[in-house]
Amino acid sequence: MRRRGSASIAANPVLIGAATTLVVIVAVFLAYNANNGLPFVPSYSLKVNVPSAANLVKGNEVRLGGTRVGVVDSIEPVRNRNGTVTAQLGLKLETTVKPLPIDSTVIVRPRSALGLKYVELTKGTSKRGWPDGSTVPITQAKPKPVEIDEVLNMFDDKTRAASRVNLKEFGDAFAGRGQDLNVAIEQLNPLLTNLVPVMRNLSDPRTKLPQLFRALEQTASQVAPVAETQADLFRNLDITFRAFANVARPYIQQSIVLGPPSLEAATQAFPQQRPFLRNSELFFKELRPGIRALRSAAPNLADAFEIGTKSLARTPPVNKQLETTFGSLERFAEDPMVSLGVRDLTNTAVLLNPTIAFLTPAQTICNYASLWFRNVASLLSEGDQYGTGQRFIVVAAPQGPNNEGGPSSAPANGGVPGAQDNYLHTNPYPNTAAPGQPKECEAGNEDYLVGKQDIGNVPGNQGTAHDTSKRSLSQ
Repeated sequence: MRRRGSASIAANPVLIGAATTLVVIVAVFLAYNANNGLPFVPSYSLKVNVPSAANLVKGNEVRLGGTRVGVVDSIEPVRNRNGTVTAQLGLKLETTVKPLPIDSTVIVRPRSALGLKYVELTKGTSKRGWPDGSTVPITQAKPKPVEIDEVLNMFDDKTRAASRVNLKEFGDAFAGRGQDLNVAIEQLNPLLTNLVPVMRNLSDPRTKLPQLFRALEQTASQVAPVAETQADLFRNLDITFRAFANVARPYIQQSIVLGPPSLEAATQAFPQQRPFLRNSELFFKELRPGIRALRSAAPNLADAFEIGTKSLARTPPVNKQLETTFGSLERFAEDPMVSLGVRDLTNTAVLLNPTIAFLTPAQTICNYASLWFRNVASLLSEGDQYGTGQRFIVVAAPQGPNNEGGPSSAPANGGVPGAQDNYLHTNPYPNTAAPGQPKECEAGNEDYLVGKQDIGNVPGNQGTAHDTSKRSLSQ
């Protein structure tokens, strides 16, 4: 009897159909879950907070450096304490990026102009990383994304019109300037060559160039509240420069042409003017007290100017009458004999100066001349219809022998037994506050010493005609 052989699976249609159905089911399952990752493959899960998840759907890619490293597993809204609503993304990442540094940033970016988006991770440099299942705060969602519609909205009607004008003006500007452009392009080679060390210095950390941009950012943020004011400034500048355009030629052009010679002249003249400016500064500094005093004197000065204005209107006739007088003075000044006379008067004044300096205090301080004329007038003041008469009284002399009221029988130096002692009292050159003398007026003011001969200046200061604490010469 022939032995029966084993049955082959290829000969069984039921088994073939079952295997085919199983393969198709597995393929469909894998294809359906492809965006969520393959089964039995380990993954690295993170939750990321972002400001907005608009147009982002579950299953969108997560990229790192342009390479797909995971998918968006979930999208949930989150209400914050301040009332705002943000989005929390559940990311299923490959284990190759585990752990993600804590200073890494995340941003939702458009994948195409049709609205598709993906999540882009920028890996940081920190040595610490986010553990599996951690939540990345919204502070790491930066920089702020710029949507394609925001870019397109920049080109409004005014911007498009201005762009057309700019393109037209650029075309007019470059028309016929091909040779100049060629020369400019030729000069770019040495420019770029010299630019290399400059850029190397700028890229050096010691230049602190990032701090400059941060400072510029802070400056821009501080200037932002006055942006409207600055816009008004530029609008006003436009009006101003439009007005300048009307006088650009020849006035402004000539001022620019003549500017270098003027600057050169100023460079040469200013050092010579420095002493004058320094003296002017000191002069105005010394004028400050006077200017300060003008506050109280201003009303009087205003009245003086008001009255002077009326008086000046009447000065032309006076000036006309003075013309003859000044002509005579001019002829007098031009006469050679006048200069000789002036020279003689000058010599006379020089010679009389010591004498006048000696005699002047007798009047200015002691008032002797006025007192003399007053006494003379008083002496000759009384009279009748035929004239004035001299008045006098008898001055009683001291009684006793050898007194000053009668003939001297002996020197007036006292020493007469049994009689009142008489002494000579005389001051032939009294002090008059002249140069070299004490400031006093002795004549008529000296106190004679009793019982003692007194010749010459009396000790002590007898005062002046203006000193009310002493006896006045008019007393």
